[in-house]
Amino acid sequence: MKIAAIETIPYAIGYQKPLKFASGEVAVADHVLVKVTTSDGVVGYADAPPRPYTYGETQASIISVINELFSPALIGRGILDSEQIFQVMNRTIGNDVAKGAIDIAIWDCIGKTLGQSVHSLLGGYSQSLEVSHMLGFDDPAKVLDEALAMRENYGISSFKIKVGRRPRELDLEICTKLRAGLGQEADLYVDANRGWSATEAMAALPILEAAGISTFEEPCDAKEYLGRRELVKKSSIPIVGDESVPTPGQVTSELLSGGCTAISIKTARGGFSNATKILNLCQGMGVQVMIGNQIDTQIGTAASLAFGASHLATTRKAAELSNYLDLKDDLVANPLEIKNGHIEVRNLPGVGVEIDQSKLDFYRIR
Repeated sequence: MKIAAIETIPYAIGYQKPLKFASGEVAVADHVLVKVTTSDGVVGYADAPPRPYTYGETQASIISVINELFSPALIGRGILDSEQIFQVMNRTIGNDVAKGAIDIAIWDCIGKTLGQSVHSLLGGYSQSLEVSHMLGFDDPAKVLDEALAMRENYGISSFKIKVGRRPRELDLEICTKLRAGLGQEADLYVDANRGWSATEAMAALPILEAAGISTFEEPCDAKEYLGRRELVKKSSIPIVGDESVPTPGQVTSELLSGGCTAISIKTARGGFSNATKILNLCQGMGVQVMIGNQIDTQIGTAASLAFGASHLATTRKAAELSNYLDLKDDLVANPLEIKNGHIEVRNLPGVGVEIDQSKLDFYRIR
């Protein structure tokens, strides 16, 4: 059970409409499918979604760091040698998505080798997760229409609203309109992707509070040290760290220094191993967690589902699992299904998705 090969496969699939947010917009899923093959012939897959405006990784950089640095040092190591694998990849600063894809693909191999689902290996707490849908910048009426359609078609009643534009009234109007249109039973929360300053975010608090917003993610840049901490002190809404907390060390720093009060965990960013360390840290500190989204494909969504449903703490808030619906197509042979606002875990060996090789051949970039 050793790593025999690691392959990086770039591909591109368009979105039905660009998802716009404060730190950029995404119109094409120009991702990297990472394929790990063991000495026993077992194959594991994971999806690496580059987000250059958020994490600094591109399709080319992910391929380069895996092919040139990680792969040569990992081939020949046992798939259960997790600490050795971690030390190899930890030699670089950043590259969290590239590292995460390798980690998830190795876990996929472990599950398939043992004939067990990764969901059960990680904890197996729940057989489903409630789904939250992410809403990008648009006209308030169009955003409400999208939310209503998601509720009607899929039973989704939890929505992340992208904010962070100037003037801030553009986004605050959306929050107010969504609350009026969806009713008090809907869970609404916002993500500014560092688009506002701490002062602007603080000025937005009264309207966000009046709209019943449940959490406020990355209201400003975490580097705006004093302003961010003043905001956390004054906000009655939990302030969530996301792109500012990709590693356990950064989670510790932000929480203990008062930079946030809750944490978004993304399996694409560091993999299952990193996510487990962050979750355990947050549980030990009594900190709220949630499962975030990297505008994932169904491959990435299946990984988030497997992890999030494995633990009690990550089932307490709806997980961001639906934005694969925005893609024009996908690479999976066994598509996920959202029913009554939930996705059921598939108890298949590994992460639980199968790759449609004909689609991979079609969308692959050569």
